[in-house]
Amino acid sequence: MIAKSLITVAIIGGGPGGLATAIALSKLPFVHVRLYEQNPEPREAGAGISLSTNAWKILDLLQASDGVKGGSKANTHQRNGYTGKILNVQEQPENSGADARGSIRARRTRLQSALLARVPAEIIEYGKRVVSLDNLEEGGVRVKFKDETEVVVDLVVGADGIRSIVRRILFPDHQLHFTGNTAWRVLVPKSSLAHIPDITQTTAWWWGETGHAYVSDVDDETETADPHFEITIRSYHEPEIAGTTVPWGIPASNDKVASRVLKFDQRVRDAVGVVPEGQWREFAGYAGPRLEHITGWDKVVLIGDASHPLQGAFGSGATFAMEDGWILARALERTRSSASPLPRALKIFDEIRSPYYMRMYAHLDEGREKMQKQRKSESHTLDELLKARIDNLLGGNKDFIYKNDIQKVWNDYIATLPDEDDVTDSN
Repeated sequence: MIAKSLITVAIIGGGPGGLATAIALSKLPFVHVRLYEQNPEPREAGAGISLSTNAWKILDLLQASDGVKGGSKANTHQRNGYTGKILNVQEQPENSGADARGSIRARRTRLQSALLARVPAEIIEYGKRVVSLDNLEEGGVRVKFKDETEVVVDLVVGADGIRSIVRRILFPDHQLHFTGNTAWRVLVPKSSLAHIPDITQTTAWWWGETGHAYVSDVDDETETADPHFEITIRSYHEPEIAGTTVPWGIPASNDKVASRVLKFDQRVRDAVGVVPEGQWREFAGYAGPRLEHITGWDKVVLIGDASHPLQGAFGSGATFAMEDGWILARALERTRSSASPLPRALKIFDEIRSPYYMRMYAHLDEGREKMQKQRKSESHTLDELLKARIDNLLGGNKDFIYKNDIQKVWNDYIATLPDEDDVTDSN
């Protein structure tokens, strides 16, 4: 049997994972790719995003790293949120010493713009909300959109985030739940915070019993005269309110955010008070059961948050999604001459990425067990509780995340396979 000469691909979702997949696949001459984004124009929710060694590795492969600038996270402080006492200082957070560019916090829009610049404009269609997928017996997948248009493709890539419609169709029994964890995020001019001691000097976590504040530069001050600064307030035990608890970006009032830091150090309260009314955005945290496999029908694949629906625990979700897209391209490249290129490519993808995500879940399980033991202790002080939280954030060997070299992962994997397919250079 001769493999099909052209593979048609529909990428659902225009976030970092979808864009990275579009970049990687558009370089393959035997792939015809289209990206479908539900928003009417490029849009990125949130405030800042953390990028470290693993991010630089994949951004270099996508030739997009030069467009990403942000504020350095060197010397990140961990503080008692009530007293401001410094409890820990990380000179090179997130194992960032492995790359001279270090760990940065950048505006999410900067990453999006850098990726968009590498995607051929003609392959993106906006205003395309998916409503259904049909697994066609004669081959392929029919993708139907809310605007009553449809396409039939060989492969669907679900890059549509934690509330993925692609995942819901592929695994209808999989259900998300609200975790009780809610964040309020904003970017403000750094100059507006300059009068508050110790707020803008460095990236910092201000830890409390039921939540924390996070502050960080998001701009490279050498390239802008008006650098901005991120403030995130997070609460761990919010109630779920039907109709109003939603995952991404609804407006929140200043009073609502301020009420979550009433007991915090005055410096944190003053920083929250600087924010103009109407600027805060609220993000409710959702999570779901881990998926044993992240492909289905031999022609659908999940990447990024769609494939591992857990609340951002490592600050590398965008990097994971970009790595997924690059590995998918390599797997398709590897199997292009096969009689069954898609099933074989998806098998390779699943064999590489599913164990990686399972390892992350195992790391989270270990940390959760430690925290549960700490909470059950009847004699712990506040300092001990905060120390346990910091240890949970910083503890354990996370080199497999922050130092991950996705090209080496691929090379190591194919070295274990029989030399039965043509392979081209991975670049």
